[in-house]
Amino acid sequence: MQPFIHYFLHFVFPAAIAVLFFKKKWKQAYLWLLATMLVDLDHLLVNPVFQANRCSIGFHYFHTSYAAVVYFVLLFFPYPVRIIGTGLLLHLLTDLIDCLFMYSQCQECQIEAPAYELLKAIADWLGV
Repeated sequence: MQPFIHYFLHFVFPAAIAVLFFKKKWKQAYLWLLATMLVDLDHLLVNPVFQANRCSIGFHYFHTSYAAVVYFVLLFFPYPVRIIGTGLLLHLLTDLIDCLFMYSQCQECQIEAPAYELLKAIADWLGV
């Protein structure tokens, strides 16, 4: 279920956002939203590039709270910058949900994750 939700939020949900909020330019908006997945290029800046069960929130440079603040500020700019900010925040939310799945399956596996306290707080709040 985790991979389905992850890819649904990366590909299908942005299409819904584009159609609902950018009716006249939905195709262009959808492409902008998809382009924001390039934020994952920061995964190439760490060693190892891939590590199973690694939570990207707080670990990768463009997946930090500082980056999230910048992405939030982008929401106050005109189109297409606003849609880019939306896509980047949606990307972080998708990755956070992915981290919560991993945390719920193995809390001890995430104890070294920079976002461990955040994951713990959200899981406690949700009662997971």
